[in-house]
Amino acid sequence: MEGYGLLNKAFDSRVRLGLMSILSVNEWVSYKEIKNLLKLSDGNLASHVHALEKINFIEIKKQFIGKKPLTTYRVTKIGKNAFNEHISGLEKLINN
Repeated sequence: MEGYGLLNKAFDSRVRLGLMSILSVNEWVSYKEIKNLLKLSDGNLASHVHALEKINFIEIKKQFIGKKPLTTYRVTKIGKNAFNEHISGLEKLINN
């Protein structure tokens, strides 16, 4: 859409928009927190996370706390820039 910034197809999904919104305002967020905030199944969250990781919009860190696995996510600089451009494009679209 010309004149509306760079609307990005990667954020067409409600889940990806929500995921990027959460990661844009937090440093690292756990899988469990994201799953609960967005009310998603494991498979649904995993597929969206994979899609965003594949295009380098998010980074994944897997570690153990004691004997428990902990997976956390954060937005990359590329992802944050793309997301901010997308939000800016949406705002322009809404305001016209």
